[in-house]
Order: sequence, then structure tokens, then C-alpha cells
Amino acid sequence: MSLKTTDLCDQFENVPDVSLQVVAPMFKCFGKKRAFSGKIVTLKIFEDNSLVREALNENGDGQVLVVDGGGSMRCALLGDQLGILAEKNGWQGVVVYGCIRDSADIDQLDIGVRALDTHPKKSVKKGIGEKNSVVNFGGVTFTPGHWLCADADGVIVASWALA
Repeated sequence: MSLKTTDLCDQFENVPDVSLQVVAPMFKCFGKKRAFSGKIVTLKIFEDNSLVREALNENGDGQVLVVDGGGSMRCALLGDQLGILAEKNGWQGVVVYGCIRDSADIDQLDIGVRALDTHPKKSVKKGIGEKNSVVNFGGVTFTPGHWLCADADGVIVASWALA
């Protein structure tokens, strides 16, 4: 069964215990999985993808890695090698508030990727950043453990109150 962002928005629009946030339309689609969903894991970095490699080297267990790259358009934070790592380790997708590279190769991988654009330059490797902190971009708050759903119509983040 495939989740559709439009159906989720319609179904949960007025449900008190469910919060749906719609990310501003800003992302380009990459990877074979044009639709994907899963629990959120976050990174907050800037022009340094060392923590992206560390995260994608772990078992993704059907999760989605959300990378707050500060919206930088000066280098890529994900390339084909990290895409292969994500696919191999069971990540559903990667959302990058920044750029990727090797986009034609990433399009051949069985993962979903959303990014602002492409850039041929690689990032620095200093190991600086934060993992699993709340990040904000596109008018949305991304909280580790909440759900992200992405498809051709957009990206949404869902959370719900547990009784």
C-alpha cells in the first residue's frame, strides 16, 4: 500500500490528535523511489557531509534521513557513493536542504531523494554537525521519530498525540 500526500492531507486535515505540516514546494526528485515514507532521523550540517556518511552507514530500517544543510548551493551533501550506502543499508529516502551530485547515478538507485538542486563540487570533511536534533526549513519542523511522506505532490511531516 502506498501512502499519498494528498490523501493524508484530506484524511487528517481536521483530526485533533494529528499534526500534518506541508513542506514548501522547493525540492527536485531523484532516485527510483519517487514516493517514500518513514520515521525521521535528522542531521544539521553546513557544507560538510561527514555525518551524512556516518548516518547512512547505519541500518536505516526503513527510515528517512532529513539533512538540514542550511540551504547551501555551494557544494553537494550527497553523491552516488552515499546513495549506494543508503540503498544497501535499508534507508527509504534522503531529504537534503541543499544540493546533491551524481544525480544520474542516484536516479538508478532504489531510494528516494529530494534536494534543492545539483552541484558538482564535493563538501568538506570536518565531522561538524548535529544528529537527531529538531531542524526547521521549508516552513516545517522536522522532529526525529515523526513521520515523513514524500511523493510527486510534495513532502509532508506527520505527528500525532498518543493516548
